[in-house]
Amino acid sequence: MGRFLILFLCTLTSVVLNAQMRWNSRYQAYIDKYKDLAISEMLKYNIPASITLAQGLLESGAGMSELTRKGNNHFGIKCHDWLGATTYHDDDEKQECFRAYRDAYESYEDHSKFLARQPRYKKLFSLKKTDYKGWAHGLKKCGYATNPNYAKKLIGIIELYKLHKYDHAKKYDKFMVEMAEVKDISPDTKLHPIHIYNKNYYLKARQGDTFRSISKEVGISYKKLAKYNERDKNDRLIPGEIIYLKKKQNKAEKIYKNRPHRIKAGESMYSIAQYYGIKLSSLYKMNKLSPDYSIKVGDYLKVR
Repeated sequence: MGRFLILFLCTLTSVVLNAQMRWNSRYQAYIDKYKDLAISEMLKYNIPASITLAQGLLESGAGMSELTRKGNNHFGIKCHDWLGATTYHDDDEKQECFRAYRDAYESYEDHSKFLARQPRYKKLFSLKKTDYKGWAHGLKKCGYATNPNYAKKLIGIIELYKLHKYDHAKKYDKFMVEMAEVKDISPDTKLHPIHIYNKNYYLKARQGDTFRSISKEVGISYKKLAKYNERDKNDRLIPGEIIYLKKKQNKAEKIYKNRPHRIKAGESMYSIAQYYGIKLSSLYKMNKLSPDYSIKVGDYLKVR
């Protein structure tokens, strides 16, 4: 009976954990921001990107924990022979010493080195990069965390957000890794969610945003941001408008082939170009229009 009781309790615990775990937009925003950094670390150190992301989410509270906001420590790594900057935080004991970093990139890199260089984690590297369950249970068994449900929590996060798909990646996006290296952002700053569209990255402006304020957050020159968006660097931004972080494409996505855009009231050539993530000059050129073209509601424009 004892064995059946243990099995029942384990099953019940798993069900409760899964029931408590719900999709969270803050978790998804964290994943979108750091997935390429996790992939780059996987390609260098053979640690599954899914495990790195799940640990980062769990340990940092999706980047919102005090330890992360004050010390950029995404993985709860304590000092342990650390010679760099430190911060103090209540954990198993009062005011324990934790490693502090300049930015997220440094924290992710140190996490990889910490696992790769600690003898107690050596056997984990004999596992396949796609064996996230083996890594999760191995981390718990090797003493990474004291929580008895640590492995189940990691697995739950990985499966809920389908993080295991990143373990099959063959390359990473250098641009997004550079984004993670941005420094000097106030801990109280609420970062703009970054989206992907037409082979580009964009965010939506908020009340009070300027190219200068966005520049400080994303680490891209405000002059470049204005140029990418075909605007003057001193332009006032309207809440909700799209701001691209790289040069726009010459054509819209493939799904718009043979699907022209019908001009609606209130639209401009510029707003249409921004909507599809294409250069304004390309929109004019595709439609054989001159810059003095007067836009008309109901007309159709090629976007690819």
